[in-house]
Amino acid sequence: MKIIREITAGKTFIVRWPVLREGKPRESCRFEGDELPTTRHYGLFDEDDLAAVVSIFESNSQWFDDTKQIQLRGMAVLPAYRRRKYGDRLVKYSEAYAKRINATVIWFNAREIAVPFYEKCGYEIIGDWFDIGDIGKHYVMFKRL
Repeated sequence: MKIIREITAGKTFIVRWPVLREGKPRESCRFEGDELPTTRHYGLFDEDDLAAVVSIFESNSQWFDDTKQIQLRGMAVLPAYRRRKYGDRLVKYSEAYAKRINATVIWFNAREIAVPFYEKCGYEIIGDWFDIGDIGKHYVMFKRL
C-alpha cells in the first residue's frame, strides 16, 4: 500500500541524504526553516518503507508579488522507487496542501536534471540558471495555483 503522511524533518534525512547530499555530512540535510511551525514534511511510504519525501515551506520569493507563497524543498525519491510516479504524487499532494492554505504560487530551486520532470507537472522556469555551491546548476521554477 502506498500512502503519504506527515513526518518529522529528521525523518526526511532517510531520503534527502542519499539522494540530495550523497558524500556530504548528514547534517547537510538540515535546511533553515525545517523546524518552523508553518513548515510541513511529507513522506510517501511504499508498505512500511519511506520511499520519497518533500518539504513545504511558507516562503516568499523575490520573483512574485503574491502574499502567500509556498516553496518546495528537499523533494527526493530513493533510486529503488523511481519511475513509479511517486514524485508526481508528492507534487500533487503539495499543490493540494498549498490550495488549502490559500497559497497562490508554488516555487522552488530545481536542479538542472529535474527540470523536465517539473515541466511535465506544469511548472515553468523564471530567470536564468544559477549555481548552488558544490550542488550544481539550478533554475527557479513555479506554478500559479
